[in-house]
Amino acid sequence: MSEAAASRGEVVLAAAEWRARRSAHQARVAVMVEDRRARALRGEKDPVEDFLFTYYPFRLSARTRWSPGAGVALADAEELLADARFETGPDGLTRLRPPDEVAAGRLRFSLELCRAVALRPAFLGCFGLHEWAMVYGRAAERRHGEWPLRLGAEGTDAVVRAMPVRCTHYDAFRFFTPDAKPLNKLSPTLDGRIANEQPGCVHVTMDLYKWTMKAQPWVSAELAADAFELAHGARTVDMRASPYDFSAIGLKPITIETPEGRSEYETEQRRLSALAQPVRARLIAELERSLA
Repeated sequence: MSEAAASRGEVVLAAAEWRARRSAHQARVAVMVEDRRARALRGEKDPVEDFLFTYYPFRLSARTRWSPGAGVALADAEELLADARFETGPDGLTRLRPPDEVAAGRLRFSLELCRAVALRPAFLGCFGLHEWAMVYGRAAERRHGEWPLRLGAEGTDAVVRAMPVRCTHYDAFRFFTPDAKPLNKLSPTLDGRIANEQPGCVHVTMDLYKWTMKAQPWVSAELAADAFELAHGARTVDMRASPYDFSAIGLKPITIETPEGRSEYETEQRRLSALAQPVRARLIAELERSLA
C-alpha cells in the first residue's frame, strides 16, 4: 500500500479485484435494465417497475456505471480516466475526485436524514393508506387508471373515512387528493423530512435507493444495486396493499380493510424495516467516508 493510501485509511484494490467487482456489478444490473427495456418495447405496464424507473428518474446508463465508492484506491486503473469522475494521484493510484460544494451539500443532507431515521423507532400503524388517499374522492382521475379498484370508488372512499390516516412521508402525502389531505394526522412538508421520516415507512425504505443514486459516485455502485432490489420488494408490498386489483399480474392483495390484512401489512413493514437497517447503516458509513 502507498504511503498516501495508508495516510488516508483507504482500501487499495488490485486490478484483478476491482475489475472483477466492476464486471459483476455490470452483469447484475444489465439484467434489471434489459428487462425494463424489453417491457417498454412490448408496451407492458407494471406498477412496480414503472415506479422504480420513472419516479426515480435516473438514466439507465447511470444505473449500470460502476464506482467503488469513496475511500477506495485502484491500482493499474488508467483506463478509468476516460471517466471524468476519476483521477490518478502522484502515487499512481486512481481515485474518485472529491465532491464539489454542491455535491457535498447533497451528501450531507442524505447523511443527516439517514442518521435521523436510523435513530427513530418504526411506526407501524399507517397500513399503507397513502395509496388509498391518493384516490379518495377522485377515483376517475386515479394514476393507475388501467387497473380496477378492488372495492370500487365508494368502497375505497369508505375505507379512507373509516380508518385513521397517519402518513409521515412527504413524497406520499403530496399526492393525496385535496379531500384526503385534511384527514391525515400530520401535514408532512419538504423541509420537515428529517423530523418526520421513520424506518417503518415503506416509502422511506424505497428511498434508500434514491439516496444511494443521488450520492453517486461517492457511494458504491454495489450498494445502489442492493438498495434497488430492496426498493423493488418494498414497492411490491406497497402495490399489494393499495386499493387496486393487481392480481392479474400476480400481486396478491393485502386487504388492509380487514384485521387480517392489517396484520399482514404490519408483518411486511417489520420485515422491510429489518432488511433496510443494514443497507441504511452501510449508506451512512459510505456517506461519512465521502465527506471525510
